[in-house]
Amino acid sequence: MTSFQETVSFIWGVADLIRDTFSRGKYKDVIFPLTLIRRVDQVLADTRPRVRERHEQLKQLGIADMDQQLRRASGFAFYNTYPQGFADLLGSPQHLYDDFRAYLNAFSPNMREVIEKFDFYPTIDRLREANLLFKVLERFSQIDLHPSRVPNEQMGQIFEELLRKFNEATNENPGEHFTPREVVRLMTRLLIAGDTGNLDQPGVIRRVYDPCCGTGGMLVTARQQISERNPQATVFLYGQEVNPETYAVCKADLFMISKDGKDADNIAFGSTLANDQHADEQFHYLLANPPYGKDWKADKDAVEAEANRSGRAGRFGVGLPRISDGQLLFLLHMLARMQPQANGGARVAIIMNGSPLFTGDAGSGESKIRRYVCEHDLLEAIIALPEQLFYNTGIATYVWVLTNTKPPHRRGTVQLINATGTWTPMRKSLGDKRREINAEQIEAIVQLYQAGADVPDLSLTLPTTAFGYRKITIERPLRLRVRITAERLAQLAPTPKLLPARTPPDAQAAWLADLRAALLALPHNDYDDCAAFHADLAAALHQRGAKKLSATQHKALLDLLAERDPTAQPGTDDKGTPLPDPDLRDTEQVPLAEDVESYFAREVAPHLPDAWINRDSCDAQDGQVGTVGYEINFNRYFYRYTPPRPLAHIEADLHALEADIVRLLREVLQP
Repeated sequence: MTSFQETVSFIWGVADLIRDTFSRGKYKDVIFPLTLIRRVDQVLADTRPRVRERHEQLKQLGIADMDQQLRRASGFAFYNTYPQGFADLLGSPQHLYDDFRAYLNAFSPNMREVIEKFDFYPTIDRLREANLLFKVLERFSQIDLHPSRVPNEQMGQIFEELLRKFNEATNENPGEHFTPREVVRLMTRLLIAGDTGNLDQPGVIRRVYDPCCGTGGMLVTARQQISERNPQATVFLYGQEVNPETYAVCKADLFMISKDGKDADNIAFGSTLANDQHADEQFHYLLANPPYGKDWKADKDAVEAEANRSGRAGRFGVGLPRISDGQLLFLLHMLARMQPQANGGARVAIIMNGSPLFTGDAGSGESKIRRYVCEHDLLEAIIALPEQLFYNTGIATYVWVLTNTKPPHRRGTVQLINATGTWTPMRKSLGDKRREINAEQIEAIVQLYQAGADVPDLSLTLPTTAFGYRKITIERPLRLRVRITAERLAQLAPTPKLLPARTPPDAQAAWLADLRAALLALPHNDYDDCAAFHADLAAALHQRGAKKLSATQHKALLDLLAERDPTAQPGTDDKGTPLPDPDLRDTEQVPLAEDVESYFAREVAPHLPDAWINRDSCDAQDGQVGTVGYEINFNRYFYRYTPPRPLAHIEADLHALEADIVRLLREVLQP
């Protein structure tokens, strides 16, 4: 193999051997674990004799706990004590099944845990039953995956490309698992560029965390770039992953590049939202690419229980997004795991699609989360990336950069960077990925961020309040015309809302007769003023010795006799307060920087003179009129109107098309 693509093609070629035994969705059950085992085996090849010798010595001495000494013998945090290597097993085909299982069981406990995440042993049994075990192992023995031949970053890309192929075959979403390397480099550069603290000091420590770490690409890339900036920095990696296969790949990769194995030990398995296994940790750099548009139903009970139990002191007390999309839950989780400002602070880079920018009305969970981020001045910048950048989707994506240590010149502001046009076409597409961002373009974006200046069409800095608004409720009076007709009177019936409370069944007919008689005795059968209708009806009922109607009864009667009429008088209650018409109720979004009364006087009152603000609708947090909401409509700030072509040009094109159609028809119809 001489290239990345050839290596991927060779490994994927195993599918030709197993296609009659395994469905396309099960190819990864064979290919993924064997790719990993082959690479691990080659890593251990040089020290295998030393490990075997030391193992025999310790056995003869009767030492049960050999783990640490065998680690030292192998030079890694893992080892294998089997006398033969992967390729050597093929020398005895008749014993291959037993030898291969014994070989796997001879791995150190930490590496066995990794392999077990693939649930590989049933797959071995199935390969044996189909007489494929020898052929498949022989195929993998022919590939060289040693780190000296395939560097760790390239191996990560190979795993990710295989994963893309697996998910493409089963119509799954590979975007749940990994991010293009250039996007990771951009995210890391943004974090480092904004770290104006002690990053350049000798021996500085940086703890890097990814709550949905996939194959570990973000973590490894982050460490590489930190080390490039400061070779004397000490970097510790932490992560958690819910997918067993990608968790195993991440863990194995970190075992191979971390001599003491501590980074691999810091990778936890399970759902970050439901079972945070780094709950007592805090980090300097936090990066993530949470799944887009994926529901969090599986974590719902645990997330809601934590939100109710801990409130604002927990991860999710700020608010919960809709169940169909959990991206903002990961953002809240990351904010809760930031190093506090007193300890040097932290920086966050998270990539999400457009939904978290604007989905959710004022008072919704999404809006509450955006409000929290802006009002606590945590959001530093948002970068809009080019489309067609990811393997599984061409949709727009955005990098959010957040920190609790904003420099003075950024406080109270958010920088928006439009990098949608910053891309290079790929020579060969990978799935939906047709574009990439090269090193020079990454640097150009970072320089825009560092400068923090407004650049037409590229960069704009706004106050955090620019994204906030008050959603006020606008009421208009209920205008009803009461028409008393024979048809409507015939519809009077003893309904619970119309009858007086506790009216005996045998008295209901008499009461309805009195009401009908009172209505017929009214001086008018057409009222454009409900207050006048009220007064006349009360008087008519009094003359008949009946009580006036309650508010509930009156409403039930109006539902039968009244109709909306814009020319009617505004309705009022007993205290003379105007009654609102629910059908005419509307809302207005008032920018936070503007006074509600001034906005109403300018934008509403001139057009609706009878309207008023519903002052009972107040924000639950600050108690003022209207509900506060936040949204970041990115396109609003960078949209450029393109006028349509002149009408004369369009007409000329239409005439030309008509002429072409006529010509073609003549050619068809000519004998």
